[in-house]
Parts: sequence; C-alpha cells; structure tokens
Amino acid sequence: MTAQILVVDDDAAIRTVVGQALRRLSHDVTTVASLAEMESRLRTGLPDVLITDVILPDGNGIDRVATLLKAHPGLPVIILSAQNTLATAIRATEVGAYDYLPKPFDLDALARAVAGALARGRRETSPIEEVAEVGLPLIGRSPAMQDVYRVIARVVSNDLTVLISGESGTGKELVARAIHDLGPRRRAPFLAINMAAIPRELIEAELFGHERGAFTGAQARSAGRFEQAAGGTLFLDEIGDMPMEAQTRLLRVLQSGEFTTVGGARTIRANVRIVAATNRDLGQFVAQGRFREDLFYRLNVVPIILPALRERRQDIALLARHFLDRAAEQGLPRKQLSEPAIAALERYGWPGNVRELENIMRRIAVLSRDEIIGAGEIGAMLGAAPPDLGLAAQPDPGIDAAIRARIERIARETPAALDDGTLYERLIAEVERPMIEALLARHGYNQLRTARALGINRNTLRKRLDTLGISTALE
Repeated sequence: MTAQILVVDDDAAIRTVVGQALRRLSHDVTTVASLAEMESRLRTGLPDVLITDVILPDGNGIDRVATLLKAHPGLPVIILSAQNTLATAIRATEVGAYDYLPKPFDLDALARAVAGALARGRRETSPIEEVAEVGLPLIGRSPAMQDVYRVIARVVSNDLTVLISGESGTGKELVARAIHDLGPRRRAPFLAINMAAIPRELIEAELFGHERGAFTGAQARSAGRFEQAAGGTLFLDEIGDMPMEAQTRLLRVLQSGEFTTVGGARTIRANVRIVAATNRDLGQFVAQGRFREDLFYRLNVVPIILPALRERRQDIALLARHFLDRAAEQGLPRKQLSEPAIAALERYGWPGNVRELENIMRRIAVLSRDEIIGAGEIGAMLGAAPPDLGLAAQPDPGIDAAIRARIERIARETPAALDDGTLYERLIAEVERPMIEALLARHGYNQLRTARALGINRNTLRKRLDTLGISTALE
C-alpha cells in the first residue's frame, strides 16, 4: 500500500538513501532536516508513518515525539539514532514509538519496520512510566547489543518471565538488574540466587523458606527468597543446575502463583517477577532428561541471548575505557589506551568475556607504570596469542616488501624511532590514510558502506576522517 511518510534527519545522505529506498516501495516520502521543518509539515496533516532522528540541529527528536504522541497517540513513529545505548532504546519505548533502529541500520530492516507500522495502523498507545536514565549498567553499541536493548525496552514495563542465555562473563546479572531497575518493581527488592552454589538439599528451603523443626538444625522459621523479594524481582542464576525435585516445586509456583514453606501448610502468594539465566543449553538438557520441558517453556517466555565479547568486538574499546574510568573513580591511577593497544584488545579471543576484560583493565590500572598503555603491555597482560580471525597468515608479497622497505628507510633516516616505542603507531598511521581513502573511493564516498567495510562504527569513521583531514567529496 502507498503511504505518506515523513523522514526527519539532518544528514543529507541518510535523507537521500532512506527517501529513495521507501519511494522504490511506492511510498510518498517527504524528507526534512530539522524539527522546525517537521512542525511546518505536520501543520498540513499527519503522515502515515513518522521516521525521525534523535539529535537534530534545533532539538531532541524523542522529546518532540513524546509531545506529539500525547496529542496523536495513534501515530506510528520510528526512531533512528546514532546514540546507540540502552537509555535511548528505553526512552524510545517510553514515549510510545513503534520501533527503534540504531544507526547504521539496514534498509531492509527499515522497510520491515515501516511495513509493520502500516500493518498495525494507528492505534492507542500508553507509554510506560518514565524511568530516570541513571545507573544504566549495560555498555555497547554493536548490532548484537542493540538487539538486546530492544528486547529489554519491551519487557521492562510488564511481568513476563525472562530467560537470559549466554556464556559466563557476558553480563547476565547486569541484564536482570536492568530489567528490574527500569521497571515498575524497581523500588522493591532485587534478589539473586545462584543455583550452582547451593547444596541440593537446601535449595527448596532457600527458595521457599522453612518452618521451625522442618529439618535438623531448623531452630526457627526462616523466610525464603520468594518471600524476601516480595513485590520485586527474583533472579535465578544458573537455572540449569537446579535439581529435578526443586524444578517441580518451581514449576508449581509459576503455574499457580502460590507456594508453601518447607514443613509448612499455609499457602503464600508469590508476588515476584522471575528472571532466570543460564550458560547451558537448556534445550539439550531437556532432550537429555536433565531439565523439565514444561518448566523450560514457563521460563522461556521472553528469551534474551547475550553475545560473547568476541561477537561484539566493536564494543571492546568502549568497555575497556569504561572500566579504566571506573578504576580511576575508585582511586586507582588513571590510564589511557593507545590505538595499537585497542587493536590488540580487539584481536584477542576473550574466553572470559566482559568479566575478563574488566579484570584485565583493573590489573593494568594497578600494575602499569605508564599512563598510556601500548600494544606490548596488553599482550603481556593477556599472555596469549590473538585468535585466528580467518586472515591470511602471511601478508601479500607486495605489502610485505613495502613494509620492509619503509622500516629500512626509517632505520636510515631516524634510527631512534626503532627503539622509542613509536614504530608500531607510526606504521599504522601511514597505512590508515591510504586504506581509508581507497575504500572511500571504492564505495563512492559513502561513509556508511565504508564504515561497514572497515568493520567500524560510522561515527568512529567520521572522527578518523576529521583527525586525518580526509575529504569525502567526490573528486
């Protein structure tokens, strides 16, 4: 169906690309560069879909959308943003936007979002209670983390059970805390219990409490985690390690919303939100008879799969700097990472994921004597060779010869450079400019496609272009 679509973005390239893509789908598209121009267009009538950036020359797009949707709650709005954080995803959901797409975005994803908005039609929306953007624990702007943010944004306002899956060290408890802290239960307790750390015979008493005399050593009544977390969130970590008998009791609680203490007869209403997490393959556990299938489906209402750090390498620099900043705030010496150091971090395999990266950054803050951290020190801290990323083991012969010749020239002209620790940075700087210029030319000076080819964020590319003084104008 043909639809009237209004696109608001101060980037002329995005307006052109989005406009052309949607016009190819037979839509009538108007593009503007500011909120003032948007207001002018809206005075002539509402579009079928509004697509807007967040940061605009004359204001914040989300704030304007919040006001607009109060007057026109049925208007489908799609938010675009280079501010790719959990806070942005939450805020877009709060104001009642139909969808949120982080930049750089895929045009097919935008087309699907537009189609979904049109199919749903104008409807009444009720934005969730506004949440203060403080203490947000999740960091990352990679596409994989954007998917996580979008799911979190959609579940914080309800009590649906969430199952978080991911390798150890990926931040499963941080996600659980974000769901709690951003939701309506945030003023009530958040309690975490690790199923793998509790003896099998005590798990039921830990969860549901016990009465005096229920077992040897039970000298008095004790409330379990379900009672202690009343009104709040109960985080069941390593749920795959829960014994089968405890699984049966947990299933009954999830089905009925009620439980009894161990040795007790009085029924207690369970007023908690359940968020579970595992680093195991629960589907495989079900097939092996080690986990109840009916409990798996009760827990897996909303699945969130956290990516391993090696699957979100573009977030490594952001995370590393965050951990160094946090170490400095806690009184440790302030450190900075050189570009070669960041490259070394991004090449490493990170078997311990984000937790390992945090530990390495704290170790650097404590042990390193230098304020600027180089690649050599990172390699020494990691104590492991970078993983094979599928790159050629040997460079192209022409590149190999050119690099060797350049080193020989440096040795002749400035021999001190071979010993002052700057050689790596010098060679990388010399390679970076022609590499970026060649890729820009190859991709028609399209920054988005060039950034994708390089495997970096578009904002990162823009910063490098400014630093290197590279023009993006067509020659």
